Amino acid sequence: MSSPTSVSIHPVKGWLDRRAFIQFPYDLYKNEPYWIAPLRMDTAKMTHPKKNAFFAHGEMQLFLARDSTKKVVGRIAAIKNGMHLQKYQDNVGFFGFFESVNDVSVSHALLDAAAAWLKTHGLVSMRGPVNPTMNDVAGLLVDGFDRQPSIMMPYNLDYYESLLSQYGFSRAMTMWAYYANTKLLKTEKLKRGSELIMKKWTSLKVRHLDMSKFEDETRLIMEIFNDAWSENWGHVSMTEAEFQQLAKEMKQIIDPRLAVIVEDDGVAVGFAVSLPDLNYAFKTIPSGRLLPTGILKLLYLATSGVIREIRMPLMGVRRSHHGKGLDAMLVWETQKAAVKMGVLGCEMSWVLDNNLRLRNSLESMGGVIDKEYAMLECAI
Repeated sequence: MSSPTSVSIHPVKGWLDRRAFIQFPYDLYKNEPYWIAPLRMDTAKMTHPKKNAFFAHGEMQLFLARDSTKKVVGRIAAIKNGMHLQKYQDNVGFFGFFESVNDVSVSHALLDAAAAWLKTHGLVSMRGPVNPTMNDVAGLLVDGFDRQPSIMMPYNLDYYESLLSQYGFSRAMTMWAYYANTKLLKTEKLKRGSELIMKKWTSLKVRHLDMSKFEDETRLIMEIFNDAWSENWGHVSMTEAEFQQLAKEMKQIIDPRLAVIVEDDGVAVGFAVSLPDLNYAFKTIPSGRLLPTGILKLLYLATSGVIREIRMPLMGVRRSHHGKGLDAMLVWETQKAAVKMGVLGCEMSWVLDNNLRLRNSLESMGGVIDKEYAMLECAI
């Protein structure tokens, strides 16, 4: 850890500050081999009130930390999530987009600024990191620093947990990333279990995403997702605008063979969506800029069959159908398609620590814990 830094904090104002806010991680992680540079346009969109559907119900204030030479040494966002407050009425605020040099004076100053902003909005505690919600890139990596993250998963420096703990944060929830090698999955068990389920409930039918009806399909998935996850810790339903924004982004990379829907008497009751792990492509664009050559690299790697890892970021079964083994059925159908496509492995992430039903199911199939994440919280 470096010696204490003379630091000043100020809110982001104007395009020069915004550019510095977006740039800082590229400077901080330039020597980190497992960090994957996010696209600059994605960070700009997620933090812009006119470009992110989150701002229809939420507020966000960005802050920069500078040392005595005016060099940027940290950044943070203070976040008020209106949908969270509407559901829980717990006066919890959030922080996100947190990055800092390894200096307690810097991290404390950033967190103080975020806490002060949240308190002026009537909030009494601060939870995170979220960028800017738990439905986006969220969580603090606490184990698994020697491997690159999967698409849409966070990566941070290994000293962040210490900086946050020294401020007063404690763990509110642990989340796990499970990994399944397609050759090591308990295929026969999955197949046999799925066949038994289909035999027992003859009204069940499995199909794949219909890209010709993409908007209708994504709305259906949103309904299942919001129902399936409604009782999970910290869950906040996506608004239709937020889900459609996510769906629009996924449409560019989704393969319908990896999007499975289970119907019961013609009514969709469960789904699983997996995505190619484009972080293997983004790794070749360390600048985070698609132009002038980044987009060519991305298109080539995304379509050439070179990427042979996938991530399952979305899976849900309606509460009315919990306990019927549909999650195993969804994994089986995904695995069958993945093997035909030459996929070598799949990350299923993240899974809440207290979601014992899903954890036990994944482990019984042959999934193993690969990375550990945490959500932290402190009073302000």
